[in-house]
Amino acid sequence: MYAAFLHPQTTSNYVLLSLAAFLGGLVNSVAGGGGFIAFPSLLKAGLLPIEANATGTVALWPGQFTSIAGYREDVRKNIRLVLPVALVALIGGFTGAYTLLHNSQSSFLRLVPYLFLLGATSFAVSGPVSRAVRRRIEHRGHGHEHVALIPLLILLLCICYYIGYFGAGAGLLTMTALAFCGVERLAEINALKVVITTTANGIAVITFIIHGAVEWRFCWYMMIACAIGGYTGARNARRISDKILRPFIIALGFTVAIYFFLHRNAL
Repeated sequence: MYAAFLHPQTTSNYVLLSLAAFLGGLVNSVAGGGGFIAFPSLLKAGLLPIEANATGTVALWPGQFTSIAGYREDVRKNIRLVLPVALVALIGGFTGAYTLLHNSQSSFLRLVPYLFLLGATSFAVSGPVSRAVRRRIEHRGHGHEHVALIPLLILLLCICYYIGYFGAGAGLLTMTALAFCGVERLAEINALKVVITTTANGIAVITFIIHGAVEWRFCWYMMIACAIGGYTGARNARRISDKILRPFIIALGFTVAIYFFLHRNAL
């Protein structure tokens, strides 16, 4: 069933995965979407679907964690929201990861095309949605912030479940939920988004490690390559055009989704 993905461990696999992790860290630091690169590369290297997803999540997570430091001032301004949203992120992320680990390989792999389609579509609509969020914030004005906490937490619970299970494109979903539930400033939306996605992915990482779903022979050097890619992207963010990178990520996501749709019968 998985013959198309199982290959012997070779030098070319290490080169492929190092490059994929570097690019994943780079695009995550600029626009997001690193999972579109890491997951197919791990499948190509011979990992089973669930282990590929778990290993990719662990390899890409450190780069997400370090980005919290860049938003520390805006996190402090919303400290009253940090604890409840982080708690919901922990619950949702753990539940999603636990669900993934208790799926069969074949059932998860059959969901993969739809998950990539969801992620790619999320990126594709990110421009119009982001503009709508900005218009909503400008129309609402500042000084009268009222966060609809309960609806926000319910939405985030669903989003963080998805993050723990797969997660591609979840950043946009998180930002949209925060904006439409009353968080006003874009900097604060970005800061809370980083806290939420990093927390949900963090508990997923711990869950994957405890359950032995991570292929460390690949993961260690992917983490290093991802960190280098993330640093490179952060240092050169102004030189890397988002107008070029984002369409590339969207096209990649749809291409991977189409590939898996076309090969469903072979999975």
